[in-house]
Amino acid sequence: MKKTVLMAAILATALFGTSIESKASALVANIDISSQTMTVSRYGQVVYRWSVSTARKGYITPRGKYRPQWTARMWYSRKYDMSPMPYSVFFRGGYAIHGTGAVKYLGRPASHGCVRLHTANAATFYSMVREAGYGNTRIVVTD
Repeated sequence: MKKTVLMAAILATALFGTSIESKASALVANIDISSQTMTVSRYGQVVYRWSVSTARKGYITPRGKYRPQWTARMWYSRKYDMSPMPYSVFFRGGYAIHGTGAVKYLGRPASHGCVRLHTANAATFYSMVREAGYGNTRIVVTD
């Protein structure tokens, strides 16, 4: 009888722990405007740190905490001359984290407000968001 109760307690603990973990944000992207970096964490462990470009003078990258709203494997900006935005993760209206061909500008402000990444890194992040799900992903933009 003691073995059965002990096994049930272990099983319940394992199941309870799994459900708590699944409800936590599995994926967090912290974008630091001052250092022009994006740090990606999975379940609290840093897995990537990439250089980004955020808004240049005269534009803004919105600060705050967000969840992805939608994604697009390839998007073209209707606002900015159909500029390509590969691997877009939209987090606030038309603002997205996406790939860029202008890699020489990464690490300094250069965009109209989006968060630009090297296209290979954007593809990685895009896949991670699609795997984790919008509800399990947080995007945090800070100064």
